[in-house]
This record gives sequence, C-alpha cells and structure tokens, in this order.
Amino acid sequence: MTLLIGRRRRAFALVAALATVGAVVAGTAIASSSSSGKARKAAATQMVIAMVTHGDGGSFWSVAKRGAQQAARDLGVTLRYSESNNDPKRQAQLILAAVSQRVDGLAVSAPNPSALKSALARAGRANIPIITLNSGADQFKELGAITHVGQTETVAGQGAGERLKAAGAKKLVCVVHEQNNIGLNQRCAGARKTFGGSFQTLQVAGTGNISTTKSQIQAKLQADRTIDAVLALNPDIAIAAQDAIAGARSKARLATFDLSGTVISAIKSGKILFAVDQQQYAQGYLPVVLLYLNNINAHELGGGLPILTGPGFVTKENAAKVEALAKKGAR
Repeated sequence: MTLLIGRRRRAFALVAALATVGAVVAGTAIASSSSSGKARKAAATQMVIAMVTHGDGGSFWSVAKRGAQQAARDLGVTLRYSESNNDPKRQAQLILAAVSQRVDGLAVSAPNPSALKSALARAGRANIPIITLNSGADQFKELGAITHVGQTETVAGQGAGERLKAAGAKKLVCVVHEQNNIGLNQRCAGARKTFGGSFQTLQVAGTGNISTTKSQIQAKLQADRTIDAVLALNPDIAIAAQDAIAGARSKARLATFDLSGTVISAIKSGKILFAVDQQQYAQGYLPVVLLYLNNINAHELGGGLPILTGPGFVTKENAAKVEALAKKGAR
C-alpha cells in the first residue's frame, strides 16, 4: 500500500512539474514579442544556476548531468555543473565556491547531509534558493531547500526486497559502494524489511575501482555458496556483480538500482532480474526548472514534500522500450 501511494504521489508530482516546464517554455516563446517577454528572456540569459553533486562521472551521473544541461538550454540559463566523486569535503568546498560566485540558484545532492549543512547554511544566508536532488529526501528541509527531486530510498528498497522475495530468493547480499551515503543505507534497510530471508550487506571499493569491487563480490560468493541473490545499488556496480557471479560460478540472481545501456541489455537477456529506476535525467532537469521558476516568479513548488521521480521498475517486459531512450542518453 505504501508503494502504491508513493507511486501515485510520484506520478502526480512529476506530471505536474513537467506540465509546468512545458508552460514555462511555451510561455517564454509567446511572450518574446512583448516588452515584458523580452525583459524576462534577458533575465533568464543572465541567470546562473549551479549544480553540485557527489557524482563520479559514471553511467548514472552522466545522464543526470545531461538532463540539467538540456534544461539550461531549454530555459536559456547558464548552468555550472560540478561533482565531487563521492568526497563530502570536496562537495562542501564546491558549494562554497558557488556561493562566493553569487549564483542565482543551487541544486545539490546530499548523500552526507551533516557534511554539507554548514556550506548550505551559508548559501541560505546569501539568499540563494536551494533544491536538493537524488540524495537527501528526508533532510531537505533542515538543509534549507525548497523541495527535493528524487525518490524515497527506503520505499524503493522495500520494492526491491519484495521483488527478490517473489523471485524465490532466500539469502540476499546488498552491495554498498559508497561509505557514509545515507541513501544507500536506506535502500539496503528497505530491502531487508521486505525480503524476509537471510540478509547481509557488503562494503566494496566502489566505482573508482571496479576490478577490486568485482573481486570482493566474487570472493563473497565463493565463500558462501548459499547466497542466491545480489542487490547492487549502482549500474556500474551491477555489471561488476554480473561478472563476479559468472566468475564464482554462482547461481545467485542479480538486481540493481539505476539504469545504463549495459544494464538494460543484461535485463533483456535475463542476466539481471530488474532495475529500480529513479529516472536520473529528470533529477538533473527538474531542479534547474524549479530554480528558474523561483527566480522568475518566486514559485516554491513541492508543497513541502519531495517531488518523486521513482521508484519505477525496469524488467524484461518493458526493457526494450526504455532501451531506445537510454541510447539517446535520456534514461
């Protein structure tokens, strides 16, 4: 029931947000012939929005970045995108740099809210509007953000656990690839709650060292032949897990969070059971739109709640449809 409510709220919020995008873009085009339209266009051209993520430049974040860049083009604003490669201290420094540049809006992922709180407080004191994205759904208010764009990680994890249980798995390993990332821990906690069988977490080196990550997963599977399910929390980690399962000659079923072209191909071939899709393109696109509207019209959208972009599920049944979009870089 919780998942159903979450999906309905996600669908309503996302449709409303995208409808607003269409209205803004169309409205800007219509108004361009009037003096007020020209003034608004000039204001948008001068607007600078910074997006600072904990991204690693991998298959997930490259799509989110592409969404942000497209939104900036659609709205005629300047985007300054930067990422910290999962380094909270570096991310805080990048936020402070954006504040010192007096940007007109700040979009930030918040996997480690305590590490970013001071920097975001400085943005608040400088009257820079903030939107959080991807990570930080439960903490966006205390960080001073208007709203959050992403998914509720615990709910998404519960959905993954339910599906793995329905597939008949009895012993699950949840692979954590970033230390201190609150969202990843919430995913595993959600899966543990609904899975019902034996459950373990495995900390691995991460996307910066895929070969070591593969070896760590493979060693785990070789040491415990009763493990029959692996849940990855990133598409690049999922492919490492796929190779580890093959290397260990394990019969474990594999599922993952998030999409890449390689993950979709693996779903189509049956090597990956499903992927939890949080639609990262929208996570990049929508914060730019929300900050634009806040600057132009003082809109504060979301109504005090996150704007949910997930969870959705990509399975063998719908993978072909999503694959075409992934090839275009939009999924």
